[in-house]
Amino acid sequence: MLNETQVISEFILLGLTDIQGLQHFFFISFLLLYLTSLLGNGAIVTMVITEPRLHTPMYFFLGNLSCLDIFYSTVTVPKMLAGFLFGHQPISFGGCLAQLHFFHFLGSTEAVLLATMAYDRYVAICNPLRYALVMSPRTCLLLAVASWSTGFVHAMMHSVMTSQLSFCGHKHIHHVFCDIKPLLNLACSSTSLNMTLLNVVTTAIVLGPFTLIVLSYLYIISFAFRKVRSQEGRWKPFSTCASHLTIVALLYIPVLFNYTPPSSGSSSKRDVQVSLMYSAVTPALNPLVYTLRNQEVRSALKKTLGRKIFPGGK
Repeated sequence: MLNETQVISEFILLGLTDIQGLQHFFFISFLLLYLTSLLGNGAIVTMVITEPRLHTPMYFFLGNLSCLDIFYSTVTVPKMLAGFLFGHQPISFGGCLAQLHFFHFLGSTEAVLLATMAYDRYVAICNPLRYALVMSPRTCLLLAVASWSTGFVHAMMHSVMTSQLSFCGHKHIHHVFCDIKPLLNLACSSTSLNMTLLNVVTTAIVLGPFTLIVLSYLYIISFAFRKVRSQEGRWKPFSTCASHLTIVALLYIPVLFNYTPPSSGSSSKRDVQVSLMYSAVTPALNPLVYTLRNQEVRSALKKTLGRKIFPGGK
């Protein structure tokens, strides 16, 4: 009985498919997405640091978001790419817990950070005269630290709770990375506390920031129609928020689908496909969304590229 209930030393990630032709297709596709994420988000971080005109609260938070997306995709995509090339991937129990921790740490941080960015837009549009006072450098730093800290504490709760489970020899994870639901399927001890944490705390981490985002934009819409008389003037606030709203939709639609209750802990093929959206696709799309829709970012990118290509130029 002891041998059946001892903690196993490693798991096997079964990946997305066993069809070789599809594996090669997925490898190329996700490699391109990963490189796009690294280059695009890296370029935004570089611009935010080096370009003086981007030293504002909005771009400070955007720099945090881009830095976060680099780490977020790196937690899962390289191991997934190895699986597409070499088949089922072994991962140690400690490595699996580490991947779970950083995945939820960075994902939770992004959810809270997007709410912070929505609040920044609310203050900028509805209280422009007090914007510099309300969103001072100290306040921005505190909000960023609070976002990262909230994500870390939430992920640590899941990591500690998952590490206390017993696993009874079944070690094949039907997923491309270690997530909570697939691991709960393998546990032979009670997972009731883990499910409570998933259904209550994780849902609060998802829905809490989402509610703040919705409230911020409701106030912005109300302000636009009450205070702004011209039709053109009413649409101007929304043009500055379009990129943020697009990113919110890209993250929250699949996350709400996967993590809001009721949840039984089961992990289906559809869950795996949905999780790929916010773990691999969204980090690659975020810099494209901000670059294509934001004139300041496009101008700063051209200036930065100009300095790289023509270092002696003005």
